[in-house]
Amino acid sequence: MTPAEIVLAGPVTRDEVTGLCDEVRSLLGATGAPVVVCDVGGLGPPGLAAVDLLARLQLTARQAGGRIRLRGPDPALRALLDLVGLSFETEGQAEQREPALRVEEVVEPGDPAV
Repeated sequence: MTPAEIVLAGPVTRDEVTGLCDEVRSLLGATGAPVVVCDVGGLGPPGLAAVDLLARLQLTARQAGGRIRLRGPDPALRALLDLVGLSFETEGQAEQREPALRVEEVVEPGDPAV
C-alpha cells in the first residue's frame, strides 16, 4: 500500500500544528495507509519548534494507528531529534533506528563505590 504524504514547509507556526495533526489523522483514516510520509526538506532551520511539530505529528499518527516516516530530513534535524530522544523512520530505512549513543558503565574489581 502506498503511504499517504504531507509536505511540511516552514517555518510552521504554533497555530498551524493543530491543522497539520488533523491532516495526518485524516490521511491515515481516508487512505487506510499505516504510514504518513512527511517531506521535511522545506521545513527550514531545525529547532525546537520543528521537534515539537514532529513529536505531535508522530503522537497523532500513533493514536490513529499509524506512524510518521520522514523524507529529506536535514542532518542537523536528525541530530536534534536524536539529542532529544525521538526516533523516526526515514525513507529508505526498513525500521526505526536505535539511538546512536549507548553509555555503559564498567565497574572494575576494587573500584570504590561512588
